[in-house]
Parts: sequence; structure tokens; C-alpha cells
Amino acid sequence: MKRIIIGALLALPIAIASLPSEASAAEIIVRPNVVSRRVVHRQVVNRRPVVRRVINRRPVVNRRVIRQRLIPGYWERTRYGRRWVPARYVRY
Repeated sequence: MKRIIIGALLALPIAIASLPSEASAAEIIVRPNVVSRRVVHRQVVNRRPVVRRVINRRPVVNRRVIRQRLIPGYWERTRYGRRWVPARYVRY
């Protein structure tokens, strides 16, 4: 019962605030036939011309695909103990 009363007391200010008032946007009359004649004056800005560089494009060369296989890293046993060999790609 207490929860219901507390919930009603918390919701009451929100409900009152959501009621339409005299300055509500729902009551503003919009006249679609009125045209605004305001002129916007903008300052003319002289900008430097954009310099376009000539890009020398090299011809596309068809190259053979180099096939590679990943050999994962592993521990290698040596006379002095173990040594980590990092992963690498091997052509095949």
C-alpha cells in the first residue's frame, strides 16, 4: 500500500507538467500562405584556388601470387636448454 501511495506522489508532478498550457506548441496556428522575405547578407570570402597535383599512375602489373603458409611458433630443444622459435611464413 505504501508503494502505491509513494508511486502516485512521484508521478503526480510529472502528470501535471505534461498537461497543455497556454504557451503549448500544439495551439500555435501556422499560416502556410505567408512567405518570409528576409534577405540574408553574406560576406564574400576570396579563397585561394585549389591546386590539383598531377598524379603519375604506374601501369598495373600482373604478378604471380606468392603462396605462403604460417608455421606457428614452437619451443626448440638445444644443448643449452629450450629456445623459442617465433612464428613465420614459409613460401611453398
